[in-house]
Amino acid sequence: MKETGRKQGAPSPCAACKLLRRRCAQDCVFAPYFPADEPQKFANVHKVFGASNVNKMLQELPAHQRGDAVSSMVYEANARVRDPVYGCVGAISSLQQQIDVLQTQLALAQAEVVHMKMHQAATTSNLAGNSSDCASPSSKLINQHTKSFFALDMVDQANLGESLWSC
Repeated sequence: MKETGRKQGAPSPCAACKLLRRRCAQDCVFAPYFPADEPQKFANVHKVFGASNVNKMLQELPAHQRGDAVSSMVYEANARVRDPVYGCVGAISSLQQQIDVLQTQLALAQAEVVHMKMHQAATTSNLAGNSSDCASPSSKLINQHTKSFFALDMVDQANLGESLWSC
């Protein structure tokens, strides 16, 4: 068995103490949040925030809030490593742009569905014929102007008003 200079059964130092090349004390503030098997986690946090600042932040927080604080720091540090200028704000901005594009696409798709329903209703009523001389104003509008749902604004308002209520 190879001797490592540590007592047998002693836990390995946390990722923070390994990176900082110091002895990991029993009450190490980093140990619960930066396990030895995740060295890159602390390396990125250290690169962005500095070990001293992280230590101060963790010691100032109540124990029940430290896990969330570490998660936030790790997220921001990883984002800063990927995008040194904008960090997580760049990721948020990119996601917001995607939301805007998708909302526009959704609105266009919904408008197309309405257009298709109007066209289908007009086609169906044309196939049934004009059996009733006193149909509702909306059905007269559909029967008379089946070209396009979006072209309704261009219909002559004077003629439209007279023809709709002539029953």
